[in-house]
Amino acid sequence: MKKSNSPSGKKRKSPKKTAKNQRRPWFWRTFFRFVIFGAVLLACWMVYLDAVVTSRFEGRRFEIPSRVYARPLELYDGAGISAGALERELALAGFRKGDGTKPGSYRRNGGRFVISTRGFAFPDGAEPRRQLALSIYRDRIENFSVLRGESSPIVRLEPAQIGGIYPAHKEDRILVQLEDVPELLTQTLLTIEDRNFYQHFGVAPLSIARAMLANIRAGRIVQGGSTLTQQLVKNFYLTREQTLLRKGNEALMSVLLEMHYDKDDILETYLNEVYLGQAGTRSINGFGLASQFFFGEPLKDLQIHQLALLVGMVKGPSYYNPRRHPERATERRNLVISEMEDAALIDSVTAARARGMPLGVSERPSYSENRYPAYIDLVRRHLARDYREEDLRSEGLRIFTTLNPAIQYAAEYSVTDTVPRLANASELEAALVVTAKDSGEVLALVGGRDPQFAGFNRALDANRLVGSLIKPFIYLAALEYPERYTLITPVQDKAFALEFNDGRRWEPKNYDGEERGPVPLHEALSRSYNLPAVRVGLDIGVGEVRDTLQKFGVSSDIPEYPSMLLGAVSMSPVTVAQMYQGLATSGFNTPLRTIREVTDAQNAPLSRYNLAVDQVADPAAVHLVQYAMQETMREGTGRSAYYNVPEELALAGKTGTTDDGRDSWFAGFSGDLLAVAWVGRDDNGATSLTGASGALPVWSRFMAQVPQHGFAPVMPDGVGYHWVNGQRQALTNEYCDNARRMPFIAGSEPTQEVSCSGVLQKRIKGWFEGLFQ
Repeated sequence: MKKSNSPSGKKRKSPKKTAKNQRRPWFWRTFFRFVIFGAVLLACWMVYLDAVVTSRFEGRRFEIPSRVYARPLELYDGAGISAGALERELALAGFRKGDGTKPGSYRRNGGRFVISTRGFAFPDGAEPRRQLALSIYRDRIENFSVLRGESSPIVRLEPAQIGGIYPAHKEDRILVQLEDVPELLTQTLLTIEDRNFYQHFGVAPLSIARAMLANIRAGRIVQGGSTLTQQLVKNFYLTREQTLLRKGNEALMSVLLEMHYDKDDILETYLNEVYLGQAGTRSINGFGLASQFFFGEPLKDLQIHQLALLVGMVKGPSYYNPRRHPERATERRNLVISEMEDAALIDSVTAARARGMPLGVSERPSYSENRYPAYIDLVRRHLARDYREEDLRSEGLRIFTTLNPAIQYAAEYSVTDTVPRLANASELEAALVVTAKDSGEVLALVGGRDPQFAGFNRALDANRLVGSLIKPFIYLAALEYPERYTLITPVQDKAFALEFNDGRRWEPKNYDGEERGPVPLHEALSRSYNLPAVRVGLDIGVGEVRDTLQKFGVSSDIPEYPSMLLGAVSMSPVTVAQMYQGLATSGFNTPLRTIREVTDAQNAPLSRYNLAVDQVADPAAVHLVQYAMQETMREGTGRSAYYNVPEELALAGKTGTTDDGRDSWFAGFSGDLLAVAWVGRDDNGATSLTGASGALPVWSRFMAQVPQHGFAPVMPDGVGYHWVNGQRQALTNEYCDNARRMPFIAGSEPTQEVSCSGVLQKRIKGWFEGLFQ
């Protein structure tokens, strides 16, 4: 019998096992504590993630940029436009050259056009789709007709989008609703990206396992296991970093998202969120904008091969960019089409036909960055009067402007083509402002010799001395006293000096240094003599001239010094355009406008900016100034304009030059347009230019390009025309030497008459000459 080693005869536990057993309760206690702590921590984290998920989804999901549109082009018999300008405008609005049967396309054969419009929701009503035919002869539309669609004598083309006001993150999108998305697009998207979308709860473990297996076999990432919900969570809430923490959050948030919202809501958000391309600093998000960006067509109008391309690009928008990598894009598109065929979304014949189609991508995006940075700059400043920047960046407003693309093209061309031809061109900058003469709508604006440069906007911010541009307002102030001044009133072109109380002297001089003695007022203005202008201004009063400028829209400080009478006052080209607008409209101040209407994203009207006029001067006195400004173009400092402009186009204008040619100005108008040109150096350095040799060539080059009517002012009440001899201050006969037919405010015409010999013979001679003209 084996003896027990234990004195008591009982088996004793080993000390080692006892100690181990003593540690087990501590271990489990610690383990369970960690589990409980982890569960609490996870619960807290889930609560936090839930708040993140719901706050974004419950609030405003997307910031939608405001879209800025050009004025719509109206087509009708007699409308003035060249064939080239019409084709450029169609291209700007995203029309594609083709057979003219598909919406958004056109066909041109010489001057003959067939255009299929897309239709557009204007603030005052929808313009339906139509197919149009028209001819252009001598820059006028003829034989306009509607081939298909609702008949109308006037049709508005959809306006070109000329820019946008984007959120800080530069995401751009056109929101679409699920019911408006082609069903084939959503079916294809789910087939390619997430076939079990309507079955899973946000994550798909089996898909993740399959993807992991495929990636392990391939030795690289060849397949993703993320559900469509996970992709949305990643894009919507998270970053693209590849970490376990981010993947964990993505899974948790996907589950939470599906707990709160239904599948269709998540799918619609995905369709609007997904990234599909880049345009400069602006990202193209969502299928709605991608459709316009790549094809220039609404999503609902896309064909099968186009839908397949967009879905295929989800995998890699840059890698499969159809403009940069058409072969890759075609391969990817055809793969998607095959998947559509395998999933029985389309039959084999349709699939084969779709695979044989070209990509069909437009040459350039129809929705791009701001094309006209200087003009958009002015639009934004006008909008700032009524709208917060935050709303402009996020509320998807639709802003309908007055920009005329054809006029803008001509303005840009005149600057870029003319400035390099001027003396010391490399140092020169320029600006050009064009408005509609009667309405004050800003039709075009160029902020520098490089119109695409989005930097210093000289049209708005270059405040430069205006020189002789101020003279029409000096004489206007004088002519409002018809008992003292008429167009033939002699004014002294003779030097003089002013001595101030502090001992300083001011001695104005003419630009050419000459003195001519007494000259008629109209001649002093049309030849831009300095000495008569200062004398008249001092006689009327510097304060009165200043008041006249302010009434015509100058809101900046105007120094009340005599030198102001020679243009020693700084203004921007836009301010000068505002000032001359009143002269062009016979004394009615018309605030310049860039915006016609603003609507919200649903096309509900928010603001309408109608024409506003305010009479600020006697139309009779303005009529007299207009006469002298026409004389400037025919006989004075502006006559070289007719090197470019047809002789029959009547114009009125004024040159402006400052000391040492630092600023070269020209402001003038026709029957339709008012334009102000400035040329100079940014450092305010001297140039060899005058108003006639610098700004006038830019101005006249512009005027020569645009179809328009000549200036034919309507004679206001209280004005009469008389034949006068200006030198003798007397009425005379039409056939006498030195006879000139001039306007006078009633009662201010001369009372004396002078005659001349040979009137009868000259009258007979004139009668015969008239027969053969």
